[in-house]
Amino acid sequence: MKAYLFIDFGSTYTKLTAVSKEEDLILATAKSYTTVETDVMEGFGKAFELLMNDLPNDIEFEQKLACSSAAGGLKIVSIGLVPELTMEAAKRAALGAGARVTDVFSFKLNQSEVKRIKNAKADMILLAGGTDGGNTDVIIHNARMLKDAEIKIPVVVAGNKSANDEIIEIFEGQMNYHITENVMPSLNQINVEPARETIRNIFMENIVKAKGMSKAKDLISGILMPTPAAVLKAAEVLSQGTKHEDGIGDLVVVDIGGATTDVHSVCEGAPSKPSVVLRGLEEPVAKRTVEGDLGMRYSALSLYEAAGKRYLRRYKLSHLEEMDVEKEFTFRNEHTDFVPSTEDELQFDEVMAKICVDISMKRHAGTVTPVYSPLGMMYSQEGKDLMELPYLVGTGGVIVNSRNPEEILKAGLFHEEDLDSLKPRHPKYLIDEKYVLSALGLLAMVDEEKALRMLKKYVVKC
Repeated sequence: MKAYLFIDFGSTYTKLTAVSKEEDLILATAKSYTTVETDVMEGFGKAFELLMNDLPNDIEFEQKLACSSAAGGLKIVSIGLVPELTMEAAKRAALGAGARVTDVFSFKLNQSEVKRIKNAKADMILLAGGTDGGNTDVIIHNARMLKDAEIKIPVVVAGNKSANDEIIEIFEGQMNYHITENVMPSLNQINVEPARETIRNIFMENIVKAKGMSKAKDLISGILMPTPAAVLKAAEVLSQGTKHEDGIGDLVVVDIGGATTDVHSVCEGAPSKPSVVLRGLEEPVAKRTVEGDLGMRYSALSLYEAAGKRYLRRYKLSHLEEMDVEKEFTFRNEHTDFVPSTEDELQFDEVMAKICVDISMKRHAGTVTPVYSPLGMMYSQEGKDLMELPYLVGTGGVIVNSRNPEEILKAGLFHEEDLDSLKPRHPKYLIDEKYVLSALGLLAMVDEEKALRMLKKYVVKC
């Protein structure tokens, strides 16, 4: 029997999915704790053994493809010119490529900022700045600062094309650099796809060394992309369809992990109400935001700091006053392999998940503010309007394994305490029941038609 094997080296769990090549069928799935502290192949080996126990003896894997967010995933420092423009465009390019943006800088770098970059332990730098034909001084200055600091990690140059010749002269023989198209070629025009593709290609070339996966190289066909990029690819295919089959339409995917909560929207997000005008940068149809302070394990303490008791009360955590809440968050932060078993533990995890959904959706969705004009009261919209969104999709271990996944996702809806937010009001709820969005995103790189059929089959209503 011929099959595909898809591997997701996650921040908490390594997940394996075997897919039949002939049929639109998931043959088996398995997972094991990601042993990033020692050797990721230990966790892979345990999961692979479990997987093979559920597969026929004649199984033959035609391709073994992987994505990874282990050890924090792909970490990028983003540098631009103006914070609201090219720096924001650079950040969007990095996030859309599946990266976690660990720091952002604007204008001319100074020595203390360069020192921060050098100590950031990032995997890559995205250097942008200036529209084509516009300012070249800042990006050239920043290129020199990076070269003088002897930065060793790859630098993706995605700024004013008029500066490229001089940047090549500065970097040649000194830096690991890659020139691509400007992320903002003209004012308010976003062009992130070339930078995303360049980032993904560098990721594929360097991930084995960067993440300590040298043994994985001999076992699999290739690591195609960071895990969030695979999930975004699956979301795009499910939403937009293919040349031969329609997708289901606009959607948002909320992915709650141990370290981050990612939100992927595939929609235009245009104003749904009259008297609303757009401001700010053009929003990409496929948009990802990542919240590095919202996670179930590695980011549990920062989740507590972001939420406080206000959110715990909002979601009616019973016995709140009697509980040592900080102790519960700290325990999960220190025991990243913890799996809840008692009713109280399960309830606490689900409240954590609701807070992750609530805050991440608030940050992802657009906002409106009242504006007084000669024509009377109007509203200014920044970001995407998700109020009429038809589908909200949940994935991540806490949602997939929950007895109440719809209740967790409801936390992402519009709330009267946030009247300026454009969060959804009445979507239908879908669940990545088999926890296979990342696997089917990888499949879409091989066979998009098959991936769409399987997404429609395995992403189900609550």
